[in-house]
Amino acid sequence: MLKGGKVGLRARHEDDIPVLRTELYDDVVNASRAEGGPWRPLSPGTKDPRLVVDGTEQKHVPFSVIELDGGTLVGTATLWGIDTHNRTAHIGLALLPASRGKGYGTDVVAVLCHYGFVVRGLHRLQIETLADNDAMLRAAERNGFVREGVLRSSAWVMGEFLDEVLLGLLARDWKPAPRPAGG
Repeated sequence: MLKGGKVGLRARHEDDIPVLRTELYDDVVNASRAEGGPWRPLSPGTKDPRLVVDGTEQKHVPFSVIELDGGTLVGTATLWGIDTHNRTAHIGLALLPASRGKGYGTDVVAVLCHYGFVVRGLHRLQIETLADNDAMLRAAERNGFVREGVLRSSAWVMGEFLDEVLLGLLARDWKPAPRPAGG
């Protein structure tokens, strides 16, 4: 497990899947804002590719996010689009509704930066988020990400086009937070 100050990132457990599906992906508005495509319902028991981990996939590393105090599942985190030639990747996260506003997002981004830069040896991490996603923008900027541009009207979400913000962080500009033992 990778540890931050408040959260840990660990492998996905089978019993995480129903919680994540119910609290994140069955919510039409939340899923529509988080996904790059239209929401669609999935039947119970369906192997949802957003949640089921393919151990052979090398360009997508999904984690379950847990609270360090008590081990409660609080969301998901992903390093995706890993490009080993250019040494780049994208960061994504989703917190359960009850876990938002507690500083977990900032900590998740910090742990993903540690994983990307230290464990994977990447050169650049990138985040794309909706322009009105203030929580993600704050979490990224608190970890040193720089706004590099706005993708105007690039996301079709619930009947309207929304802008996305592109943020980037280079390994040389990253200032790691002190890491707890085992982090």
